Amino acid sequence: MIRTDLALEAVGDIEKNSEKIVQTERGKNFSVTEIFLKDDSFLKSCGKPRGRYITLSTGSFSRFSENYENIARELSAEIASLVPDGDVFIAGLGNRDITPDAVGPLVVSEILATRHLKDELTDEDIFLKSLRKTSTLAGGVLGQTGIESAEIIKAVCGKINPSAVIVVDALACSDVNRLGSTIQLTDTGISPGSGVANSRKEISKKTVGVPVIAVGIPTVIDIHTVIKNLGSDKSNIPQMMVTPRDIDCIVQRSAHLISDAINLAMHPSLSLSEINSLF
Repeated sequence: MIRTDLALEAVGDIEKNSEKIVQTERGKNFSVTEIFLKDDSFLKSCGKPRGRYITLSTGSFSRFSENYENIARELSAEIASLVPDGDVFIAGLGNRDITPDAVGPLVVSEILATRHLKDELTDEDIFLKSLRKTSTLAGGVLGQTGIESAEIIKAVCGKINPSAVIVVDALACSDVNRLGSTIQLTDTGISPGSGVANSRKEISKKTVGVPVIAVGIPTVIDIHTVIKNLGSDKSNIPQMMVTPRDIDCIVQRSAHLISDAINLAMHPSLSLSEINSLF
């Protein structure tokens, strides 16, 4: 079984030609492929419900680019296209103590949280009070808390009533070339851990009550998938997930890029330097 969280891989070349799929290509700093699944007919075959899936591919995130701000702004525009107006709650999924799974917690640690400003600032601070309301949480994983991430997010949404949730997580892919070089965005939510056969409760509009936008980067690949792609059959090899040697750099720098892009998407009138000055 090929394990992947990426719709671009899961749908497959044959099904991409289906009348139930619309595929578009664009991008300047990224190669951007958007797949729109018109209905839920692919839910059983590849686990992907109706919705938009945007895949952005570039060079390895372990290296910074001279064109960094333009890259961040292109990603922010894609994120903004999925997020409705209003307050936004950003949740970082994963375990910060395990490097390939630390993307979510690292991203939210660099998000500009502004929901509290209206009550804490005076009328003289009109600029800060005018910023879009954002709040963040990295609630850990089930093994650390005993609570499903979906339950935590639903409870928080019930209290703060955001217009949307952005969840950020590490993903699995089936092509080694996508490790640390691809970002997937979708408006369908996420089932954490599904790509590594450790699926937790779904986080989506159906389960938490508001639109859920998922942002993720592949950091692991199933060893059996690698072997199959090489044309070999080594069924005696134990089940394991593998990750790139420079995963620490990939995770740190991709998390930094995603957090910058989300900050820009939430506050499009500000530059990166202005946002960073507010921390």
